[in-house]
Amino acid sequence: MRQAQRLKSVRYDIRGPVLRRAQELEAAGHRILKLNLGNPAPWGLATPEPIVADVVQNIVAAQGYSDARGIYSARVAVAQHYQNLGVTGVQPDDVLLGNGVSELIVMVLQALLDTGDEVLVPSPDYPLWTGAVNLCSGRAVHYRCDESAGWAPDLEHIASRITERTRALVVINPNNPTGAVYSEEVLLGMIELARKHGLLIFADEIYDKIVYDGATHHTLAALAPDVPVVSMGGLSKVYRAAGFRSGWLATSGFSSGGDSDYLDGLQLLANMRVCPNVPAQHAIQTALGGYQSIEELTRPGGRLLEQRDHAWQSLVDIPGVDCVKPAGALYLFARLDPQVHKIHDDERLVIDLLEQQHLLISHGSGFNLDTPDHLRLVFLASTDVLDDAVSRIRTFLSTYHQ
Repeated sequence: MRQAQRLKSVRYDIRGPVLRRAQELEAAGHRILKLNLGNPAPWGLATPEPIVADVVQNIVAAQGYSDARGIYSARVAVAQHYQNLGVTGVQPDDVLLGNGVSELIVMVLQALLDTGDEVLVPSPDYPLWTGAVNLCSGRAVHYRCDESAGWAPDLEHIASRITERTRALVVINPNNPTGAVYSEEVLLGMIELARKHGLLIFADEIYDKIVYDGATHHTLAALAPDVPVVSMGGLSKVYRAAGFRSGWLATSGFSSGGDSDYLDGLQLLANMRVCPNVPAQHAIQTALGGYQSIEELTRPGGRLLEQRDHAWQSLVDIPGVDCVKPAGALYLFARLDPQVHKIHDDERLVIDLLEQQHLLISHGSGFNLDTPDHLRLVFLASTDVLDDAVSRIRTFLSTYHQ
């Protein structure tokens, strides 16, 4: 039996051949140090207890289907969350809950795209965006994020990529994999391009509260009251509840005329999947309304800030390695100087690193970067584990050649 032809253009390399090779090595008895996924739980970053308690307390009430959009109390909490962030007019009926943001990414694209329609996606990107565009028979058109400018989107390059087939613009802020947190000026520039060309904006803001050194996350929809925006967030990162698979989207800036056709399509898709995971929906109101414990981890003295600083300094101390210090998220996106490390296949590099040092990290081209000179390291582990990982990278690079 053959797979569908549309899958031939879909790639999701960060969970592809490299991960399969790691699983083979584990099956052969090797212990693999895995710093490839932004999964907090394995590193002792547990879901806050009040969130877990609310899920447990409501488990009996969660046995049946919910409204296809999600339970009302959770949608009210999400609507109030965006209202507090300055997004005008968001009501519970503008909110749709999902089995993580990953499910919602596919849904918002399914509702929009016809064959050959184009979506502007950052490079590097969270690769599900590119894969889902292609899965929906669209075409992902990548716009450049400028490493020399702290990985900020290049507005001129975005403008040059817009065609008559362009339907939407994806903004990932704070960014995975680079850790960039976009300035208000950059966001306003992107909004103006969407306004000028009639584009829908998808604002992936799953890391919105994970920022460092006084960086400010600007909620895009609050800056664009007259532009259609689908804002997305969830429990996986900020609330360390990745396994709950609980995410949301909120729509804003849509007109009451032709825009409602798209929203009707989203509702149809929500109905077709019946409803999101009901027990985890009961975590949302507590998470958004309660004490924001992520701030303990990201401020001075906090674990995530210390791990970021420690791992970043260790990485850039390796000859031929540099890295823009991330202002947000959970990742270091390090660059290998091509004059020092002459790499032409970065997937091969991380497989060789895996086989020689039993360390699993991700290669830059897996995030739709068009050069083979970047690696992504997750800094969720404790500093002693990060020291071990960076030491393995240093040893490996000191003798590695392609």
